Amino acid sequence: MIDNHRAAQSDSQALHRRAEELDALDAILPFDRRDQLAALLTDDDVETLKHLASEGMGENTLRALASDLGYLEAWCRLATGSPLPWPAPESLLLKFVAHHLWDPVKRAEDPSHGMPADVEAGLRAKRLLRAAGPHAPGTVRRRLTSWSILTRWRGLTGAFGAPRLKSALRLAVRASSRPRQRKSKKAVTIDVLVKLLQACAGDRLVDLRDRAMLLTAFASGGRRRSEVAGLLVEDLTDEEPVRADPNDKNSPPLPCLSIHLGRTKTTTSDDNEHVLLIGRPVTALKRWLAEAAIKEGPVFRRIDQWGNINRRALTPQSVNVILKSRAKQVGLDPALFSAHGLRSGYLTEAANRGIPLPEAMQQSLHKSVTQAASYYNNAERKNGRAARLIV
Repeated sequence: MIDNHRAAQSDSQALHRRAEELDALDAILPFDRRDQLAALLTDDDVETLKHLASEGMGENTLRALASDLGYLEAWCRLATGSPLPWPAPESLLLKFVAHHLWDPVKRAEDPSHGMPADVEAGLRAKRLLRAAGPHAPGTVRRRLTSWSILTRWRGLTGAFGAPRLKSALRLAVRASSRPRQRKSKKAVTIDVLVKLLQACAGDRLVDLRDRAMLLTAFASGGRRRSEVAGLLVEDLTDEEPVRADPNDKNSPPLPCLSIHLGRTKTTTSDDNEHVLLIGRPVTALKRWLAEAAIKEGPVFRRIDQWGNINRRALTPQSVNVILKSRAKQVGLDPALFSAHGLRSGYLTEAANRGIPLPEAMQQSLHKSVTQAASYYNNAERKNGRAARLIV
């Protein structure tokens, strides 16, 4: 009994120590998941993440690695009864694919096909598994990539390039036949944005924050939710006012500032990318900062039910929740919209207004012309004559 008590006390102390070490990464890791990650990760895992942070790995990449590592550790314990081994044997990688990509038709005939019921139940109990059915192939590939990256950073060589793994992954993707899901079923175009802004038209701090956040995220090129959440006052630089109509020197001046994004999902730390914010979004952003008395640190912060502003930034997930909440307030179906809809909506709106694709990409910072052009192609089809031969 005494030995069990000491073991439990030792585990509790180790958990508390890992939580404190993760506190040092609170600007990068999702703080609301700190305790969960502390319970899932090992001491070596935490040391690896701290090392990656010190080496200058991008915040978004490190956040994704921590999340994937937590999932992998939980899955491995449930599936094998042991912590994640380093390096992982090929058999464990194949088991991971088999548990996450499976044939729904065969599963209906054979319940043992795919992820075992006890493993699935364990992941759901830890709130690490929500969706029904096989995983999205992109999610499985991303987690395998994270696994591979963490293996290399430990100075080890894994079996991630093994022919059997590649073949199994290819066949499993084909068998799962999961349709590709859009990040946001509907784009947040100007007409939708106007409705969202109506939901936060008041003078409460939360209204000022949400209004500034939505306008800034959209007008700055449809910024990703992680970029919105990570925006700092130090990233903002006032610029000289610009004319409402660049071709008319008598048109009224508009406030202008630049947003320095640094390293993003599609850039490196050396790119020093920035975008411009002009007019109404600048006014809304500056009013929020003035009313909230924010002079440094995170721009968009948590506000409690009593109107107190937290020093911590909103999480990327919170940005998504806020947009959905505002959509629900104005009678829109929140299931149809997400924060990514601001990004797709910006390009869709630019296409509808006839703005050249290269000019729009300068603001959105899309690196893939193919991806950005897809929004333009959809707009051109709807506005063109090819689909109007019979009306």
